[in-house]
Amino acid sequence: MDHYATSRGSAEAAARFVQMAVAPGRPPAEELACGLAQAPSRIDPKFLYDELGSHLFTAITQLPEYYPTRCEAEIWRRHGAEFAAAAGPVRTLVDLGAGDCSKGERLLGHFDVRQYVPVDISADYLRESAARVATARPGLDVVALGLDFSGPLDLPGQVAGDGRLFAYAGSSIGNLAPAQALAMLSNIREACAGGGLLVGVDRVKPREVVEPAYDDALGVTAAFNLNVLRHANRVLAADFQVGDWRHVTRYDEEASRIEMHLEARRALTVRWPGGERRYAAGERIHTENSYKYRPERFAAMLREAGFGGVSHWTDPRGWFSVFLARA
Repeated sequence: MDHYATSRGSAEAAARFVQMAVAPGRPPAEELACGLAQAPSRIDPKFLYDELGSHLFTAITQLPEYYPTRCEAEIWRRHGAEFAAAAGPVRTLVDLGAGDCSKGERLLGHFDVRQYVPVDISADYLRESAARVATARPGLDVVALGLDFSGPLDLPGQVAGDGRLFAYAGSSIGNLAPAQALAMLSNIREACAGGGLLVGVDRVKPREVVEPAYDDALGVTAAFNLNVLRHANRVLAADFQVGDWRHVTRYDEEASRIEMHLEARRALTVRWPGGERRYAAGERIHTENSYKYRPERFAAMLREAGFGGVSHWTDPRGWFSVFLARA
């Protein structure tokens, strides 16, 4: 941990904020440069979530085409009391990828917890969201963590060590390839010994349902995807011109995943200090995957990660699942 402070401003004083140390590995600029140099180029999806990207994603969740948020909310309305009963006593709710904390607030309505720990890579956005929760719930200890949680979950001492329930809602686990998802589940299992995990998982369904959710008519998802180039410009000091690129989606039915790409509209060269990359017209940068799972496959992954007592609930159409697993 390299920084600890209460949130700024009197309106935020009730929420504590901890900026965690950057995990060992490549600095963000080097990670971006290495990804762009690959064939095909890629940008890790975590770079989609700067402050503007986080706001745009919140807007995506309100679109009629984007079914996961509505399906998950419906599952919670129907089965939230069952989740709470099955999870048992929970002292601390750790909300991974908390974003605007709206999903966490929904969960807090079902669990009588002493501490709420929203975790997100977008620190400034998280500060505002956590402050809102703390103001609305003055008796709740809110400890927000600015953290890239793709590695080991070494939580700071401000987070209570017992009775932890981790929540990873909204199907974000699908952004990881299955091997990466298994590694993350194993890391969560180590961090919540004696507790449990609630995780939202998008299920395999027809192309005509999946594709519009990632390529909406208003173009909000396109703006979200293109914004990663602005983020890359800031982090890498690159010279991407957003107008040179278009948002493209592809559904790989064999791999059960949707892919998001950015496609060059013309032949161009992108430069940054110490490097450059030439792109032909039509060449793509791969920015995100979203894997869809059959329930039995994801349950097997949870067991392989060391969880037990695995159960799940779904919406009436069978489009989405929420899993509860005991550590």
